[in-house]
Amino acid sequence: MLIRYKKSFEKIAMGLLSFMPSEKDLKKLLQTMKQYETEEERQLFLWKQQEDIIGLIGVLFVDDINMEIQHISVNPSHRHQGIGKEMVKALHELYPAKRITPSENTASFIEKCDFIKDETNKGSE
Repeated sequence: MLIRYKKSFEKIAMGLLSFMPSEKDLKKLLQTMKQYETEEERQLFLWKQQEDIIGLIGVLFVDDINMEIQHISVNPSHRHQGIGKEMVKALHELYPAKRITPSENTASFIEKCDFIKDETNKGSE
C-alpha cells in the first residue's frame, strides 16, 4: 500500500533512499530529504507491506500533465518480487490523469514497467 511520507518516517525513508546510487553521499541524501519536505512540487511515498515499510518512490510534479519519478527504492531483502512495479502502478492509480516519466536515475527501471510505456504513448497520440 502506498502511503504519503510523514516526518515520523524520516529515518526509514533516508535508509531506503540511500540504496539509490545517486544518494550514497550523506550531504546529498540530507539535501534530497529536505527537498521532499519543503518543496510542494516534490512528493515522497512509502510502500507499506503488512506492518513494514519496504519501499519508497519520490516524484516531481513537473506540470499539470507530467510527473517524473525521481527516486524508487526497495529494501534489498524484498527485491525481485515486483514491489517496484507495484509502487509505480499504485502511483499511476493515485494520479490517473498524470503522465509518468522517468528521471535519468530511474529510466532503466521505469522502462521495465510495461503499462507505463502504454500510458506514456497515449499522451503523444
